Amino acid sequence: MPRFVSLALGAGVLLVPAAFAVLGGGAHAGPYSEVASAFDPDDGFDLHLSFDYRLDVRRSAIVREDVGRPGTGPADAMPVVRDLIFAGSRHTVVPRLELGLFHDVSFAAALPLVLADQRSLELDQRDTPCDFDGADATCVNRTTSTTFLDGILTGTGFDGQNGGAAFDPDDPTVFRGPTRKGVDQLHLGLAWAAMNQARDDTKPTWKLGVEARLPVGKVATINASSLGNSTGVGRGVTELRLWTSMARRLGWAEPYVEAWWLVPVSAKRASLFDDPGYGARSTMPQQEGGLRFGFEGYAVDQGDEGARLALELSARVVGHFEGRAYTELWEVFALAGDASGTGPMILDADPITDLVQSLDHPGVTNVENYLEMGGRVAARIAVGEKFRLAAAFELTAENEHVITFTDAGVDLPECSGAGSSTCEVIDDELVTPSTNEVNPLHVPITDLVGHRYRAADVLNYVVGINVQLLF
Repeated sequence: MPRFVSLALGAGVLLVPAAFAVLGGGAHAGPYSEVASAFDPDDGFDLHLSFDYRLDVRRSAIVREDVGRPGTGPADAMPVVRDLIFAGSRHTVVPRLELGLFHDVSFAAALPLVLADQRSLELDQRDTPCDFDGADATCVNRTTSTTFLDGILTGTGFDGQNGGAAFDPDDPTVFRGPTRKGVDQLHLGLAWAAMNQARDDTKPTWKLGVEARLPVGKVATINASSLGNSTGVGRGVTELRLWTSMARRLGWAEPYVEAWWLVPVSAKRASLFDDPGYGARSTMPQQEGGLRFGFEGYAVDQGDEGARLALELSARVVGHFEGRAYTELWEVFALAGDASGTGPMILDADPITDLVQSLDHPGVTNVENYLEMGGRVAARIAVGEKFRLAAAFELTAENEHVITFTDAGVDLPECSGAGSSTCEVIDDELVTPSTNEVNPLHVPITDLVGHRYRAADVLNYVVGINVQLLF
């Protein structure tokens, strides 16, 4: 576990109970204690308007299992070699409103808008000086990269911001995706405060919520002959998010905890998560469950009519469960699996029919379970009861995980014998070629053990600004 993650989690575990132990009370509370309500005395309904800007930055090393690496034997551990470095960034603005409907019950709507999403891949040449030769090579070039050796990338690479042109042979950059923008989902939710500290200061504020995330944007795809139309950011997936939070203002601090679960419900026909049938399974996006805990401390608190300055420290742990996902290499895989070409990742739509019934590779792949952990620091300024301004920085890391994890299919019961009276179920735990056991989404050069890609050294940075008006 990275050292900064250990420190963040340890600080969170110690600070939350410490903050709950503080004596005293205060009239004002933070975001986790805010409740939009309606039909209260002298207050018809509450309306909370907010506007968020966030910059997400992702950096990771793409490594690969290399079962045929010279100098390794059957008893040796699976060799993993360097290959590529991924860099991605996304600028997003999120207008959001929350409207009180009933007593401590509210409705919320948000529409995240991606202003720009950019991704690139470089050859792993981080070491200085670089050594490209031999079994102990520390850097990768186009003649040693397994992605080029397998024909997944060809020539000197693909520049999606320059019509798919090749890169200069001396340029370590080998792929650049087209700049994407637009919307993915519309978020609609309901929240209920089962307890509200503003009404009973002997209890914390406990909220329960459900949120439907509905696909409304253009699905993210890539087509080498139509890069101008390859600018969507949507996934075409309907998701359900269930969440709960608890917070309590105690003197100068407000400790809180929040837990959530995000599950895909369905995918549009035009999405990249189509189920091709036969032996395909785990074709839906990954589920996610998470926990955030921390506290907000008030450095300045002049009451509801004055100014307040609060500082927040929190830690986050998120479990990403096995399922299909857009990974660092999804565009590269989609281009190498374009059925109109001759790439090595073209799928067979009908494995039980002779010859290959060419099918585009969607680019998305099955990803194994992995854990994301990190921490956030934020500052919030409030003026009176109606205006808030906040800025936050978050850093998270992910454990190394396989990103080409699509299985070969499913072993189905078979019968041997001439008649039903002598039929014997055979379970050989093998996927039989040219049968309906075969998964059409399985690509041996990337999905077989010894050839799989992994995401390693993953760091995610988030910088955010929030403006909020409360009526």
